[in-house]
Amino acid sequence: MGVVVRQKIKGKGQPWWVFITHNGKRTSRRIGDKRAAEVVASKIRAKLQLGEFGLGEKKEKPIPLFKHCAQAWIEITVPATCKESTADDYQAILDNHVSPVFDDIKVDEITEGKIKEFLFSKVNAGYAGSTISHMKNVISGILNQAVDDDLIATNPVLNLGSKFMKKINDAIQARRASNGDESEGEPDPLTQKELKLLLDKAQQNYPEHYPLFLLLARTGVRTGEALGLRWGDIDFNSRFINLKRSLSRGRITTLKGKRSRRVDMSLQLAETLKAYLLKCKEKGIKLGLGDHPEYLFTNSRGGFIDVNNWRRRVFNKTLEKAKLRRIRIHDLRHTYATLRISKGDNIADVSNQLGHFSETFTMKIYYHWMPGKKKSEVDELDDIEFQGQNEISESVPQQAIG
Repeated sequence: MGVVVRQKIKGKGQPWWVFITHNGKRTSRRIGDKRAAEVVASKIRAKLQLGEFGLGEKKEKPIPLFKHCAQAWIEITVPATCKESTADDYQAILDNHVSPVFDDIKVDEITEGKIKEFLFSKVNAGYAGSTISHMKNVISGILNQAVDDDLIATNPVLNLGSKFMKKINDAIQARRASNGDESEGEPDPLTQKELKLLLDKAQQNYPEHYPLFLLLARTGVRTGEALGLRWGDIDFNSRFINLKRSLSRGRITTLKGKRSRRVDMSLQLAETLKAYLLKCKEKGIKLGLGDHPEYLFTNSRGGFIDVNNWRRRVFNKTLEKAKLRRIRIHDLRHTYATLRISKGDNIADVSNQLGHFSETFTMKIYYHWMPGKKKSEVDELDDIEFQGQNEISESVPQQAIG
C-alpha cells in the first residue's frame, strides 16, 4: 500500500499527481499544484487505513449534476458562513452567470479547461476583473463542497493560480484599451460647463429624472444614498438632507461606514425638490397611495429604481444627447468634489459632505484638483535673486518679450 505525491517528470512544474498502489493495483490522479495534491493524498491515505478506498471498485455514490451541488451550497453552506449581502451577491452570480453554463453538467465532468473557457467568455462580454473573480469564487465554493462530500477528488479551480488571473486582468486591460476605456475606474469628473450641459439636457429630455441628476450633482452623495432617500429626510427650512440609509441591489441597507450624516442643499436643489414633491403627490394619487410615495425617487409603479436600468435608459442617453463622453453615474460625485475643491472650498466640509472617514482620504483622491501654488512653492527653492522674477515677467507685455 502506498500513496505518493510527485510530478510525472521531475522538475517540470505543474501539474502534480497522486500515485496510489493498493492490493497489487496501481492508479494515478492528476491534481494540480503540490499543496492540493498533498491534501488529496492525505485523504486517500486515511481512506486506505479505514478500508474505505478500493481501486477498480464501482463508486457507491452517484455523481450529481452541478445544479444539485450548487443548491446545497447556496442554501446550507453560504448562509452559515457569509453575511446576508454576500449571500445575495453569490445568488445573483449563480443565477445570472454560473448556472446557465454549468447546471446540467455532472460535477466530476467540470474541468479546469471548461472553467477557463467560461471565465474568458466573461472577459469578452465586458465584465470587470472583480466580478469575474466573484464568479470564480462561486464555482470554487460549490466544488469545494463537492470535494468535502467525496463526490470529486479535487477542486479544479485550485489549479487556476495567480498567473491565470493575471492573464484575465491583462485581457481586461487590452479590452479597455481597444475600447478607449483606459481611464475606467479612475475619477472622470465633468467641468462646470459640461455639467451644466448635462443638466440642461436632462431637464429637456427627461424632466421627471432631472431632480435625481441635480441632487447627485449638487450634493456629491452616492447613487445608492440618493435612491434610499425618503421625503422625511428632507429639511426644506434649514436646507439640508439627512442621509440614513442606502439602496443596494433592490434592498435598503445601512450607509457605507454605517454613519448617518447631513448634507447641504443649494437653493436651486431645494426649489427643484419642492416642485418635484408636488409632482410626486400627483403620482401617488394616480397610484392609489393617497399621497406621494415614501421614497423620493421611484419607478412608474412607485417601487425602487433599478440603477442599471436607469443608467442605460436615462443617464447614458442624456450623455449622448449632450454629446459628452461616457462617464459613470459615480463620476457626478467626483464632479461635485472636484468643482468645490478646485475653487478652494474648505476641505473638511467637502470631506464631510462626501461621507469620507478623513480629510486625508479626500485629499489623497482629489489632490490634483486642489488649487495650488505649485509654481510659487517650487520657485522658493531658487536662489534669492531669482525669487519674485515670475511677478516681474508677468508685468512685461508679451510683445516686449523677444
